[in-house]
Amino acid sequence: MAKEELIQFEGLVTEILPDARYRVQLDAGHEIVAYTAGKMKKNRIKTLAGDRVTVEMSPYDLEKGRLIFRHKDERPGPTGGPPRGAAQRGGQFRRR
Repeated sequence: MAKEELIQFEGLVTEILPDARYRVQLDAGHEIVAYTAGKMKKNRIKTLAGDRVTVEMSPYDLEKGRLIFRHKDERPGPTGGPPRGAAQRGGQFRRR
């Protein structure tokens, strides 16, 4: 028997719950509880409230999902000032 296709939705993390779970408001208007995918844990990708995410869900249970991708912010990062490590090393030597 073949595995069922998973459905992908985009949404917004509204609340961080215990045990690496999140409450996500989908673009379609539904609210679900999602957990972090293993690759996101492995690569130490942190998710905060207000982040845009892609959620994978089974067609059998539309109340639970798995966070598979955190979208980059469109907000500009901090500008100005020296690079992060330049002040500590004096900017002369590069660590290998």
